[in-house]
Amino acid sequence: MLAWSEVLLIVIAILVVLGLWAWWYANRLDRLHRKVLASRMALDAQLVRRAAAAAQFANAGYLDPVTSLLIISAAHDATASSAAADGALFDAIPELIESARTSNGAPVSTPSRAAVARRLDAGGMGSDRIWPENELTQAVREALSDEHAVTRLYAEPGSAEGLDTLAAAWYRAQLARRFHNESVAQVRQLRRNVLIRVFHLAGHAPLPQSVDLDDAWPGLLRAPDGAVTQ
Repeated sequence: MLAWSEVLLIVIAILVVLGLWAWWYANRLDRLHRKVLASRMALDAQLVRRAAAAAQFANAGYLDPVTSLLIISAAHDATASSAAADGALFDAIPELIESARTSNGAPVSTPSRAAVARRLDAGGMGSDRIWPENELTQAVREALSDEHAVTRLYAEPGSAEGLDTLAAAWYRAQLARRFHNESVAQVRQLRRNVLIRVFHLAGHAPLPQSVDLDDAWPGLLRAPDGAVTQ
């Protein structure tokens, strides 16, 4: 029969092991949550760059005025809904819209900076953030859907350079979303652990959500060398 001192030592050892286990998992969860936050910010920044590249190409004069206006307007909406939209990008895209409006005469609403600030999404990417990105994807996809027109665009050096810039930005945005969703999956898998839930090691951190938006590659846009597009 064990003496009370031996029982006490066993209990202390068990508590120490449990404490170390909880400390290790709590730190791992914290690192993964930080990774998710960093990847979410990176994704937002890459989507802003994709929108800027699309707007700059649409404003270069290689597309018809209506198509240019649709892409620039969609790019503006996508940038305005982004928490990563810095002052330079925010100010640049409305100027492109004004240029397109002048050439085409079509009315386009430009929200104020205060209105944009109210729409910023610091957490998960909601429908008000995803919808503009999907609209931009569809606008670019439609603009580059005609094989003869795209062949002509690639035949012009300036246009080809703009398309390559757009392709590079588009691919980086795809990679950023893929990386973010992988990070989210790691956190969600770890948080399914029964002991983690019992000991409430995740604290009050919200369960991260994956970002599901339409960033499918425009079929006729040439991918960067070695890129695996989706």
